[in-house]
Amino acid sequence: MVSTGEREPYQESLTMKSLLEAGVHFGHQTQRWHPRMKQYIFAQRNGIHIIDLQQSMVLLERARQYVSDVVATGKTVLFVGTKRQAQDAIEESAKRCGMFYVKHRWLGGMLTNFPTIQNRIDYLVRLEEQKARGEFSLRTKKEALKMEEEVQRLNRNFGGVKEMTRLPGALFVVDISREKIAVAEGRRMNIPIIALVDTDSDPDLVDYPIAANDDAIRSIGLVTGRIAEAVMEGLQRHADITNEAMQQQEAIRVDSETPIDSEVPIEPDAIVNNNESTQELV
Repeated sequence: MVSTGEREPYQESLTMKSLLEAGVHFGHQTQRWHPRMKQYIFAQRNGIHIIDLQQSMVLLERARQYVSDVVATGKTVLFVGTKRQAQDAIEESAKRCGMFYVKHRWLGGMLTNFPTIQNRIDYLVRLEEQKARGEFSLRTKKEALKMEEEVQRLNRNFGGVKEMTRLPGALFVVDISREKIAVAEGRRMNIPIIALVDTDSDPDLVDYPIAANDDAIRSIGLVTGRIAEAVMEGLQRHADITNEAMQQQEAIRVDSETPIDSEVPIEPDAIVNNNESTQELV
């Protein structure tokens, strides 16, 4: 993951105008709608459903707050979006906030069979180390070309999760209909799912649906960018919590090393005087 030291959260107020300009309100054709999205549909125009942007704003801010809370606890978010319109936004936003991403193909078992996926990632890392040491040049031209193609193929599939050593704390998904395998695996592993849901999908499949256009590049970019900002906010909160805990531990350590004042020693003269007084009484 990217270091948090050089990142500054980019905060921009979310307005109805920005949502309209990004085309967030455009749904699918009326004959392709999902009945459970009815509550998020404002109207229909020319055979196309119009999404209620008031609700979209509330849902997006609710999802943003949840992502910030998850990351503040030290967990990560996996960005998923393999459709052509989402690939660039997914990669850019994930890299900007230092999280992991899948933008080409979701491999079955990426969550439910994580140890096997880790083995493939370790294999990729070993191949890249061999390449860095110049061992590819020691092979025949055909073997070196084959190994180079293998590195490219593995990077295409695992490049965005190469440093992911444990399951993420949450999934952010663009187009749950297309990424149904990722959604199913997340539900099976009890990983909370935040998703951009269009009018043709079932919002009940995810924990934090965001009713929005999942086909327009600008719509995807706006929503994904807001989630990335929430991640950066959570990272800052996590850093603040960690620093505060370290300061408290340091204060406790200093207190424990401070010597405790011993009893005031009795002067020898006081003892002699006390003995003389005792003898006079006797």
